[in-house]
Amino acid sequence: MSDDLTTALREAERDLQRAQLAGDAAALAELLDDRLIYTGGPDGARYTKQDDLDIQRSGRQKLTKVEEEDLVVLADGTTGVTWFRGTLEGTFDGVPFAARLHFTRTWIHVPGSGWRVIAAHASPVRTP
Repeated sequence: MSDDLTTALREAERDLQRAQLAGDAAALAELLDDRLIYTGGPDGARYTKQDDLDIQRSGRQKLTKVEEEDLVVLADGTTGVTWFRGTLEGTFDGVPFAARLHFTRTWIHVPGSGWRVIAAHASPVRTP
C-alpha cells in the first residue's frame, strides 16, 4: 500500500508541475487543498489556494519552463511530502524571471480524491 501511495504522490507532483506550466487553473483547483498556504512566491508573500488560482486565471503568471532536476517523495499514510529542485522560467506581472528553486510541498491524501497540496514553500537554490 505504501508503494502505491508513493507512486500516486509522485504522479500528483508531476501533474502539479504540468498544470503550473500550462497555467491550468482547473487542474490546479483539483490538486490544491482549500486550506493551502504557500510561502515564497516571487515577492516572498504568503498565498492561499484562491490567490494561486486568481493568478493563473488572470494570466499574471505565465510559465514557459518547469524543469525538474531532482524529486524526493515521502508518503506515510495520508500525509506526504515532496521535495522538488528545478528551474522555472516565465513572467510574473509581465516581468520575465528565471530561477532555480527548491519547493517543499506537504500533501494530504483524501479518499476518493487523491493527493492535495495543503502547504508549500519555495526558496532559491544556492549556487556554490
